[in-house]
Amino acid sequence: MEMDKRIHLELRNRTPSDVKELVLDNCQSCEGKIKGLKDEFEELEFLSTINVGLTSVANLPKLNKLKKLELSDNRISGGLEVLAEKCPNLKHLNLSGNKDLSTIEPLKKLENLKSLDLFNCEVTNLNDYRENMFKLLPQLTYLNGYDPDDKEAPDSEAPDSDAEGYVEGLEEEVEEDEDEEEYDEDAHPVEDEEEEEGEEGEEEHVSGEEDEGEEDYNDWEVDDEEDEEEAGGEEEKGQKRK
Repeated sequence: MEMDKRIHLELRNRTPSDVKELVLDNCQSCEGKIKGLKDEFEELEFLSTINVGLTSVANLPKLNKLKKLELSDNRISGGLEVLAEKCPNLKHLNLSGNKDLSTIEPLKKLENLKSLDLFNCEVTNLNDYRENMFKLLPQLTYLNGYDPDDKEAPDSEAPDSDAEGYVEGLEEEVEEDEDEEEYDEDAHPVEDEEEEEGEEGEEEHVSGEEDEGEEDYNDWEVDDEEDEEEAGGEEEKGQKRK
């Protein structure tokens, strides 16, 4: 599904300012741009753009209320300094799977950032990278789902905890729409079945009339046989009288 179609689907009976959660995973971005995502999504708090082919976050709209951003499995290599300007209140950031990402130093400007996921990024190959990441980003509480003492983050802080449930809900809506379309397409065959039932009823009615006619015909034959027997008896009586 293309990016603008998915956004149109999520905007049914709503305006961009009404949307607080937006999942665009596995859509096709246009030349690294998120087509259809504009500044009008001013109330957006959660945005997921997993595996959409992004090479940069420079074209993100200004989302002042965004708290959680999913950018995993893209091709982002740098340019993270714009996040502080575009998403100043960001608390959770997932950059896992961006293999060419070599530095996260610009994230120091995200003062509210509490959780960061860098799994399968180039920076994880550096010596003592976890210790260095917590030093570089003192505001950080969890890195790849664990704090500096290797204690696991609660579910509310874990990466993708909100995204999975929301994607499932969206897929159910899409399936319901497809089922409704299939139901409309199959509406005419229902009428055909009613017509067939009507024809069968007429055939049964006609056959019933034929059966009744046959019964009357048999009754008439029986009456004729009785009349002949009576006539034969009278003749025999007449002969004996003679």
